[in-house]
Amino acid sequence: MWAATAPAAAGYSVGVFGRKKEAPTAQDIVDQQAAEASAREAATGKGAPTPKRSAQVAARKRPLVPEDRKASKAAERAAIQDQRLKMRQAMDTGDEKFLPLRDKGPQKRFARDYVDARFSLGEYLMFGALVFVVISLLVPASSEQMIYVLGGFWAMFLAVFVDVFILSRKLKKRLSEKFGEVERGTVWYGSMRALQFRRLRLPKPLVKRGEYPA
Repeated sequence: MWAATAPAAAGYSVGVFGRKKEAPTAQDIVDQQAAEASAREAATGKGAPTPKRSAQVAARKRPLVPEDRKASKAAERAAIQDQRLKMRQAMDTGDEKFLPLRDKGPQKRFARDYVDARFSLGEYLMFGALVFVVISLLVPASSEQMIYVLGGFWAMFLAVFVDVFILSRKLKKRLSEKFGEVERGTVWYGSMRALQFRRLRLPKPLVKRGEYPA
C-alpha cells in the first residue's frame, strides 16, 4: 500500500509545484565552457584554435637557472651600466624618470630651482673653512692674529646659519603656496643644497640666478 501511494504522492507534489529542473551534468558544463570560449575568441578576432593544456603548461615553464650563466651575467652587467649611464645623464638634464629617489618629485624640483636661483652664503662656506685651515697653519695659535682669524670664521659661520634659516622659511612658504602640504624632508633638502658650491651641485642647476620658479 505504501509502495503504491508513494509514487502518487511524488507525482502529486510535482504536479502542484511544477516540474523541477534537472541538475546539469558534467558534460553540459564542459560544452557550455567550450561554447563561451569560442564566443570570446570570435569577439576578439582570434582565429587560431585554443592550444592544448599541455602546450600552455610548457609555454609557462621557465628554467630556474639560465643555461648560459656567462651570457646572463654579461647581460645583467650591461643593464646595470645602462641604468647608471641614464642616471648620470639625468643628473645633467634633470630627467625625472631616471633621477635617484631622493631627487624625484615636483616639490624637490621646485626646491632645487628656488635654491639655484638664489645667492646663498653657504656656497662659500667650504672655501672659508679651507682658508681658515691654511691660515691656522701659518699663524701661531698663541698669537694675537689668531684671535681675529677665529672671530672671522665664527662670524662667517653665524652669517651662513642665519642665511640658511631665512631660506628655509621662505622655501617652506613658497612650497605651501604652490603645493599645499609640504612633503617631509623637502625644506631640509633645499637647505643642504644651499650649502653646496653651485657648480658642484647634483642634479645640476637648470635655472640662472634670479630665475625663480613660478
